[in-house]
Amino acid sequence: MMIPFRDAVAVWWRIGWLSFGGPAGQIALMHRILVEEKGWIDERRFLQALNYCMLLPGPEAQQLATYVGWLMHGVRGGVVAGVLFILPGAAIMLALSFAYVLLGGLPLVDGLLLGVKAAVLAIVVQALVRLGRRALKDWRDVLLALAGFVALYVFAAPFPWLVLAAGAIGFVSTRGTAPAHTPVPETVRRPGTFTAALVCLLLWLGTVGGLRVALGGDHVLSQIAVFFSTVAMVTFGGAYAVLSYIAQQAVETYAWLAPGEMLNGLGLAETTPGPLILVTQFVGFLAAQRAAHGGEYALLAGVAGALLTTWVLFLPSFLWIFAGAPHVERLLHRPRLAGALTAITAAVLGVIANLALWFAVNLVFAHSVRIDDFGLALLVPELSSLRPQVLGLAVLALVLTFALRLGVLPVLGLCAAAGVALAWPS
Repeated sequence: MMIPFRDAVAVWWRIGWLSFGGPAGQIALMHRILVEEKGWIDERRFLQALNYCMLLPGPEAQQLATYVGWLMHGVRGGVVAGVLFILPGAAIMLALSFAYVLLGGLPLVDGLLLGVKAAVLAIVVQALVRLGRRALKDWRDVLLALAGFVALYVFAAPFPWLVLAAGAIGFVSTRGTAPAHTPVPETVRRPGTFTAALVCLLLWLGTVGGLRVALGGDHVLSQIAVFFSTVAMVTFGGAYAVLSYIAQQAVETYAWLAPGEMLNGLGLAETTPGPLILVTQFVGFLAAQRAAHGGEYALLAGVAGALLTTWVLFLPSFLWIFAGAPHVERLLHRPRLAGALTAITAAVLGVIANLALWFAVNLVFAHSVRIDDFGLALLVPELSSLRPQVLGLAVLALVLTFALRLGVLPVLGLCAAAGVALAWPS
């Protein structure tokens, strides 16, 4: 099926602006548009690509878009799909970072953000339900999802170990021979793919090394380049898997943010389309802006920090896809490997559920405590700190999403208006 490149660009631009709700919502959106509406990729190939992207470090939804774009139109298709998936959210996140620095603390702004957070909670829950219906095929998948949830929420297990355990279970429990009538797929070839992977690698290493040579290792931009390049290599399962690591380093090691500001950044990122890992752009903006100590070019320094963060964080995602995309279908034809990746997908659903609950606890309750006894690492809200008005906003968002079945933008708009109304001076 020949798909005009111009039509593909228009669809990726549309997806970039509508991809709210975190990875679950973004994947569901791409499935609806690319598989159900357009028929540009079939269900089997879509799920195989998703399984492969789940195994990679970095934002799996953006990588999935890059892979599908590459599959349809080669390197240019992959670049366009991946960039357009990021661009709207990055532009909005940059504007919100400006607003946070200039307007943060105003009651009406805080009310608006509170309403938007409530809306995003409902959108994430809806996306989780939709993805779960497709990904949970049998009792084993359900058990893996539950195990992933318990391991993270109750025991704070490291996400990479969870991925390895789920993959091992899927590998061992899957039959090792493919059906005799199923031919082994040929390697998918698109001209220039290896060259594109090499260019991405050189640009990534050149940026990090060049900044360290030009500015020195202690300069804030060099620190941003090194730190977020590291994040790019350990971000398995999406942004949520490394948020605590990013917050700890940004607050305690580098002193870029004050305690609690990471949650503010996450709230802003949840309101934007695109990968949730764009919250790091907020961190990079504040780091560089504050390093300028309020000087004449402080905001310009913030822009440089934000753009650098996005550059070093997403370049590796293009590298992973261009390096592995030609071999995805051949690799996934191996039943045991396919079984391992399917198991990882199920476990990641538990990860998404874990972080949805984490977000809800931090939204609806003003205070929570972490129980660290007996090997547990369980986050428990202080019931006396319940915020009734915020709970009301969350219930409103759930009703609009599930009962009235409104779209993403209407739910965001109505909840934001409700938040402003609650904060309006009496």
